[in-house]
Amino acid sequence: MSDDASALSTAQRLRQEIENDIAAGLLIPGERLDEVSLANRFQVSRTPIREALQQLAMAGMVEIRPRRGAVVASLTPERLYEMFEVMAELEAMCCRLAARRLGPSDALALERAHRSCEAVRHDHDAYYRANEVFHQAIYAASGNTFLAEQARLLQRRLQPYRRLQLRVRNRVQNSFSEHERILAALMAGEGEEAAGIMRPHVQVQGERFSDLIASLKLLGAA
Repeated sequence: MSDDASALSTAQRLRQEIENDIAAGLLIPGERLDEVSLANRFQVSRTPIREALQQLAMAGMVEIRPRRGAVVASLTPERLYEMFEVMAELEAMCCRLAARRLGPSDALALERAHRSCEAVRHDHDAYYRANEVFHQAIYAASGNTFLAEQARLLQRRLQPYRRLQLRVRNRVQNSFSEHERILAALMAGEGEEAAGIMRPHVQVQGERFSDLIASLKLLGAA
């Protein structure tokens, strides 16, 4: 392998590691990403770190700011609302297609994912991970690989914010109840009903949006 190819593969690995930390909430919006600290942490030179940060900037996960360097990207409330609005429509579309195309293996994957959510309802972080699997099972069941790819990309971009949502009081229980209704509609082949439940399940409006913004402010203060 050439030096250039090796550097590229290292940068891609680092990009994944840093992206995972952002998605997990270990690196919060607005936090500075110091190249020296990251290089020491991963035991690499600053060159692949810089390349990884550039890749994350192109994906919208990181901002490169003059004189400040790289920071975890912060979304304005308006931008965040728009992204959740698109996410809700993508997932509603997945539901409509999945209800028509649901095969035995898809149905089994959905049931297993739903049971996994049920088993961890009292652990926010564990529920978040199980919830992600449940939604991805619906993407796969849509039978449309392009749609599933786009849904996964946006789901990953919104991960830190969806995780925060689940920390609002009673949200996990409400989320699980909505999953039950979505699953029942999918199993019955009721695509419009499933889409109609999924849309508000994902989209943040009214009090849910206010709660999310309040959580972000508290996180930033901390």
